Amino acid sequence: MKRLTIHLFALLIMISTVIPASMAATTSEPVPATAPASSEPDPAAVKAAMKDFKSLPRSERRSRLKEAKKMFKQYKADKKAGREAETDQVLLAILAILLPPLAVYLKEGAINSKFWISLILTLIFWIPGVVYALLVVFDAA
Repeated sequence: MKRLTIHLFALLIMISTVIPASMAATTSEPVPATAPASSEPDPAAVKAAMKDFKSLPRSERRSRLKEAKKMFKQYKADKKAGREAETDQVLLAILAILLPPLAVYLKEGAINSKFWISLILTLIFWIPGVVYALLVVFDAA
């Protein structure tokens, strides 16, 4: 989850450094329309974004950093309030089927009674562990 947070912060900085469309044709190369297959940003795109960011005036850089920090704080507040991204929910559901106790641990953020119940159910028989983990992931338990 920490790696996801780091990638999200890097993505926010990359998004905040995008040059307006009127200036894009004169200052940067076009970005390909296809998204990379991995969750990691393309190193060339990161270098280009950092180069564009460093070429901005100091006041513009400050305003974009403030915006990125504000977005990151909002992300953290949403996560704390339980309004996480939809992709996290889908990944946890898939993980609940494959490794139920791990999905429960990642959802709860600690080893607690729900984790131990999931572990015991999974060790006794796989299906009850999967069902319980799906209930925990979707906040029904």
